[in-house]
Amino acid sequence: MLIAIGILAGAIVPIQTIANTRLSRSTGTALSASLLSFSVGSIALLAITTLTGTLPHLDQILAQPSWTLIGGALGVIALSGNIVLYPKLGAIQTVVLPICGQIIAGLLIDSFGLFNAPLIPPNFLRILGAVVVLGGVIACVWRPNVSNTHHHLPLQLAGVGFGMCLATQSAINGQLGRGLGSALSAALVSFVVGTATLVLVNCWPRWRPNLWITRLKGPWWMWIGGICGASFVSANALLAPQIGTGLTVMAALGGMMAASVVVDWVRGARVTGVQVLGLLLLAAGVSLLTLGKS
Repeated sequence: MLIAIGILAGAIVPIQTIANTRLSRSTGTALSASLLSFSVGSIALLAITTLTGTLPHLDQILAQPSWTLIGGALGVIALSGNIVLYPKLGAIQTVVLPICGQIIAGLLIDSFGLFNAPLIPPNFLRILGAVVVLGGVIACVWRPNVSNTHHHLPLQLAGVGFGMCLATQSAINGQLGRGLGSALSAALVSFVVGTATLVLVNCWPRWRPNLWITRLKGPWWMWIGGICGASFVSANALLAPQIGTGLTVMAALGGMMAASVVVDWVRGARVTGVQVLGLLLLAAGVSLLTLGKS
């Protein structure tokens, strides 16, 4: 059941990406769209935590270790980093390198119990599962007719680092959720921190958003990116303390890749046999990780 929640949470990510991409066309820049998306997510989480009685008090938040409050900032770093990587490295490396970072960080966090995460020692099945998941991801995104001659080692290492930020965010938010007694509370704090970080980033003249009303007219669904993001972060905060950061990350990756292939197919793209093989590898990898945890 918990694995299914992780997969469903990952499946939301492509929808979030489509909504935020459309929103960026109205605001003029990707980071200004992210600011609005984070703001919508924060408002949604504020409403939900108020209605469910899980709205955290300020003294509760301040009583938590200071490092548990940086999850939102890590998410913004990863988001901004991918914006920088895409024109330099191309689509394939921009997808695969952060995923490598997520897999590496997820296994390290579990293996050493970092950020007070559950200690899950590495074993053959978990390592094999991680390798199989990575192979499935590469099969899903690889386009043999797309060549990329750019080889920028510092940027490639940065891409791995951005992925590690995302896995670390999941572990940190999981611990924050335990401290506050609610995954929704942790997601709210994470989104508020992320929104505040993006406000500072958007103060730079280069990223200042164009918020003219005429530019913000667009389809209603361009505003749901923040709600999708809030759902994803809440699910990760719920799952990480229970099944481990590594398996949480892998399950979400499986859902994300499967949904991405489906979205491409719905939009008219051809689904190749290699992509189908990639989805099967993802399922096999997550199954190995689940067995390796037991």
